[in-house]
Amino acid sequence: MQSIPEIFGSMVFNDEIMRERLPKEVYKSLTKTIATGRTIDASVADVVANAMKDWAIEKGATHYTHWFQPLTGVTAEKHDSFISPVGNCKIVMEFSGKELIKGESDASSFPSGGLRATFEARGYTAWDPASYAFVKDGTLYIPTAFCSYTGEALDTKTPLLRSMDAISTEGLRILRLFGDTTTKRLTTTVGAEQEYFMIDKEMYNKRKDLIYTGRTLFGAPAPKGQELEDHYFGPLKSRISAFMADLDHSLWTLGINSKTKHNEAAPAQHELAPIYSTTNIAVDQNLLIMEYMKKTAEKHGLVCLLHEKPYAGVNGSGKHNNWSLNTDGGKNLLDAGKTPAENVKFLLMLAAILKAVDDYQDLMRISVAFAGNDHRLGANEAPPAIVSVFLGEELDSIIESIVNGDTYQGKKAGIMDLGIPSVPTFRKDTTDRNRTSPFAFTGNKFEFRMLGSSQNIAMPNIVLNTAVAESFRQFADILEAAEDFDAAVAKLIKDTFAEHRRIVFDGNGYSEEWEKEAQRRGLLNLKTSVDAYKCYNLPKNIELFKRHGVMSEIEVNSRKDILFENYAKIINIEALTMIEMVSRDIIPAVNAYVGEVASSLAAKVAVLPEACSDVERDIITRLSELNSAAYKKLAELKAAEADVTAESDYEKKSEMYCDTVIPIMNALRAIVDQMETLTSTEYWPLPSYGEMMFSI
Repeated sequence: MQSIPEIFGSMVFNDEIMRERLPKEVYKSLTKTIATGRTIDASVADVVANAMKDWAIEKGATHYTHWFQPLTGVTAEKHDSFISPVGNCKIVMEFSGKELIKGESDASSFPSGGLRATFEARGYTAWDPASYAFVKDGTLYIPTAFCSYTGEALDTKTPLLRSMDAISTEGLRILRLFGDTTTKRLTTTVGAEQEYFMIDKEMYNKRKDLIYTGRTLFGAPAPKGQELEDHYFGPLKSRISAFMADLDHSLWTLGINSKTKHNEAAPAQHELAPIYSTTNIAVDQNLLIMEYMKKTAEKHGLVCLLHEKPYAGVNGSGKHNNWSLNTDGGKNLLDAGKTPAENVKFLLMLAAILKAVDDYQDLMRISVAFAGNDHRLGANEAPPAIVSVFLGEELDSIIESIVNGDTYQGKKAGIMDLGIPSVPTFRKDTTDRNRTSPFAFTGNKFEFRMLGSSQNIAMPNIVLNTAVAESFRQFADILEAAEDFDAAVAKLIKDTFAEHRRIVFDGNGYSEEWEKEAQRRGLLNLKTSVDAYKCYNLPKNIELFKRHGVMSEIEVNSRKDILFENYAKIINIEALTMIEMVSRDIIPAVNAYVGEVASSLAAKVAVLPEACSDVERDIITRLSELNSAAYKKLAELKAAEADVTAESDYEKKSEMYCDTVIPIMNALRAIVDQMETLTSTEYWPLPSYGEMMFSI
């Protein structure tokens, strides 16, 4: 059996393989391209392609694919074989530099938000050499960007790479002012923690709502949920442990640093956390993690649920996007050091990030806004919809002293002594954490905690990179023009902290008091995705993306249209699924049970006319009333759904779904969930919450 170091990255055309298989000059040219983010030298493409092909064939590959991220939220791929005919009866295995660098795909069937007409089909995929190719299922996967024939980005990778260039370009201006002449590039890094639920496949197959929508549209609470807090970090059940071991093995072969695994707070909920990577690689790897979670679960007779709220009343699932900024020499610019109050460069970086989050609260919220996440934000350990920043007691005190012009009295880290002689003492951190904060500083990185578990993490990082790049640009403009740099940077830090302190909050993000306080501070409270989407193409946001070359105005507008369209389609599917389940499964089941109880009552009274029949009569009365209420609410839902369907504009459709249809769906669910608690399990057509969450 191979050891973990032997299998790790064994299916990846990584730096070690390139160094081994490429001529020295070709390797140097390619690694320079990767390090600087510049265009690859076309003269080396054929050499790289041939080496990549030979290596992939040795790993069992017969095909290659340009693997890209269209605006669907998932990945796409078209497979071509390496075979090329030679004469009438023979073939050779070939792969050219042209095939490596560029592919062509039908762009008409992917979301474009009006960028492409249906009859305009041509789209191109372009190799991203900074994200390593890999072999999976007998195919060489080549990470690529995806654009239209006219050059607009039709994917998430293209604007992500542009945003990484933007923050590097503007950040280097800041470093040069501090005398750094050696750093050639800044790179953002991300470690994306991934939460998920597991369910037995047999249970899953009995739930149309899970199959069609990814979440339960109905379900009365189980007698036991997460009240005892015994599942969190608890011992792994055998099937889950086997699944996790299999998953780790697969991810390690792809060079994914799957580091941590544990039970999460809710029953049947779990988490995987990788070690951070360069942002574009982290995005690719998180997409692979989600894919392999689903594939590996199938092997174990399980289904992985990545929806943000598969079960009402217990924790939802999210992703914690741990974001940092590093030089190409490996220095973390968010490392405050032992004396952060004296670390001017760190304080300037901190000021830039606070300004970015405050100035672009709407884009931060938009980057995590979609129908699934609306069910999660603001409840059960998920952050609220109001964007704020948690810094901790030490940094809060430093900012206060700077703004007030006081001398900071440093806080020393305390010693943790448990009073047990055999347990060593240790130095604890200078500040606690805040689990309700949307954007929290956690030592040498910021943890963006609003992301939904099913989403592609590209957009949140596009927004972060670009917004911080804009802060850097404004800072550099001021400081480059200053006659006295030290005085100018001190004033800039103080003024920025004073202007943007409103975004800093270290209290309970769930409280009503915070919502009122946030309103007083002038912070945005975009409660639903529909509220958030309307802010996407505000002039300031279009100007931000245009200025840094991340997205054009037409690309921004297209994404807004796609978001509204996707939201409307998701709620449409949920409404139709609810209509089908209530009409064909739930109402008939309740009628059958009421009929059985009525027959039992009639037989009982026929034999013993004086016998007590309160139980049967009460069940019949209550269920009949509820079933009638469900039928009326069902008719209301059908009518509302028909009204929305008649509307052609997706923004208006989304508003109608949000304001009218969802409240009706919630009311119908409440009725059905009451009926579940009164109906015999022999008649109820759906597995219960208890059965689903505790069946593994």
